Amino acid sequence: MDRVYPIPDLFKNCHFARAFGWFIHFQTISIWRASKSKNIRYILTINPPHVDEQMEIDEEKHQVVEEKHVLLQDAVPKNPNEHVIRERHAEIVSGGNVFYNPVQEFNRDLSIAVLNVYQQRLSKERCEKALKKQRKQVHGEEEATPPIPTPVTYVAGTQYADGLRILEALAATGLRSIRYAQEIAGVRQIVANDLSRQAVQSINANVQHNKVESLIEASHADAMTLMYLSTAQEKRFDAVDLDPYGCPNRFLDGAMQCLVDGGLLLVTATDMAVLAGNAPEACYVKYGSVPLRMKCCHEMALRILLHCIESHANRHGKYIEPLLSVSADFYVRIFVRVHVGQAHCKLSMSKQSWLYQCTGCDTYTLQPLGITKPNPTAGNPQQLKYGIPTGPAVNSQCEHCCHRHHLGGPIWSAPLHNPDFVKDLLDAVQETPLSALGTQRRIVGVLSVVQEELSDVPLYYTPDKLCSVLKLEIVPMLKFRSALLHAGYRVSYSHASKNSLKTDAPPSVLWDILRCWSKRHPVRPERMIPGTPLQAILSQPCSRVYEFDELHAAANPKSRRSALSRFQTNPAPHWGPGTRATIMIGENKLPKSYRNQNKKQRHKTSQEVVGPQEEEQVEAEEEVAEAHLPKQPKLEEATA
Repeated sequence: MDRVYPIPDLFKNCHFARAFGWFIHFQTISIWRASKSKNIRYILTINPPHVDEQMEIDEEKHQVVEEKHVLLQDAVPKNPNEHVIRERHAEIVSGGNVFYNPVQEFNRDLSIAVLNVYQQRLSKERCEKALKKQRKQVHGEEEATPPIPTPVTYVAGTQYADGLRILEALAATGLRSIRYAQEIAGVRQIVANDLSRQAVQSINANVQHNKVESLIEASHADAMTLMYLSTAQEKRFDAVDLDPYGCPNRFLDGAMQCLVDGGLLLVTATDMAVLAGNAPEACYVKYGSVPLRMKCCHEMALRILLHCIESHANRHGKYIEPLLSVSADFYVRIFVRVHVGQAHCKLSMSKQSWLYQCTGCDTYTLQPLGITKPNPTAGNPQQLKYGIPTGPAVNSQCEHCCHRHHLGGPIWSAPLHNPDFVKDLLDAVQETPLSALGTQRRIVGVLSVVQEELSDVPLYYTPDKLCSVLKLEIVPMLKFRSALLHAGYRVSYSHASKNSLKTDAPPSVLWDILRCWSKRHPVRPERMIPGTPLQAILSQPCSRVYEFDELHAAANPKSRRSALSRFQTNPAPHWGPGTRATIMIGENKLPKSYRNQNKKQRHKTSQEVVGPQEEEQVEAEEEVAEAHLPKQPKLEEATA
């Protein structure tokens, strides 16, 4: 069956047609389209005009194009959709097609504060290292006193030869890099890289607009390639910032190799649905760990990401030191130092743990992958002996409710934060110039809760989940904390959840407290069904009496008494991770959100309304459109 259509002007170019494997026969192009039910040959005819007529037509077209170009230059500005984004002292000029998320201001402010404190600590370490080197040189000369090097006072916005060399691997508009240049003291160079040519043009324009050309160098390259090409000692970075859309795992290997010894790695992960346990198979593929559906899923996300970073570091004889790990809004943000040391890498096995979760009462148990024992010798008093633990840490059935367990992990079970670094950071954000940050109040609140956390206790429970297992009235948080403190156990909040209960008390004590609470607020008898966790736990007697009425002095932490902004509500309507390469500004994002609401359902309804005649018309239009598209050759045709 033959169908005749006029060919567009674009396809009259022989080179264009040959590039797609089409065959031109003088004034006719024949295109064969194979189908399961029929073979259709599309005949596209070309009737070329006379040479003189063609020249006249070309001249007329050229004149019309010139006139239109002049009119467009006079009527339309360079960028009709241009927006100026202001954040602190930085101004970003963008046309609306490069990614920007105002909700991430907290992320950027916190990163600036961390980099400032890291630079101060690094400068101090370098001075101590230089002093130690001088002492070694004058060793043996008792009267010689080497000069003590004094730390240099750095100023933000000024370039220093001994300053930080920072890489922002995925820069987009360059806003983060520009703010780093303006607000971090002691910077040598900032490389703002992006794979998009349009984004790099935006970076260059914004760098010139903010007058920070001396500090920022724009780079148009693949992030992984750039990091792999920066493994030479003179090209390495003091800090690498990875803030991708989704999972950062593909960039971790290159980041490990392009960091200096003791360098700072800043990582963001926004795929919280994967990390929180909604897709354990996807999480294992991306992060090498199996998550479990638990109330403490946000802290588990931090520990899964730390486990992934540590595993990448160990492959290159390096290990990580977490300085700060934060779960905020729709993402997790981690700040770690990467050190070189084969001996310390052996400790990594004892920092990871398997996780057992009861399917009935949701209590969890951790079992480390490795253990260490002191093995001092005359030459090395700090020597350790490494071993493998025996297991499993739980029985085949839960000791509390007789249900079976889920197995997850491995996850990072070592501390999430460095207490000394958090203390320095909290002091720094309450002094100038960091006290002027836009989200300074929230940073102070989050860091205060982080400082109060029990660093040696992984994960946490929530009173509402514990009480829901036993169908009890929820125990007020302060009463629950008081009962644990009066019983001699430690307890704290977690910055990841406002209802968190982080404690070193074993699960048996938690259930014993709830048994004591059930005497005051008894469960209805019809709910005591045999075989349920409720019946198994409440049928056992209380081992002791717990104090609920007298409030313990440490039950109400300082961060709560001070009414700090610890757990902020949604920062904006329709907030979230957003979409790729879009500006998430209020007046632009709200109409888009309303426009896309129930989009799939509306499309499905419109398809049901369409009749059979209209369907045939749509199919005919699709066939005509497909005739003008290049077809992918079959395997048999390609190999013939």
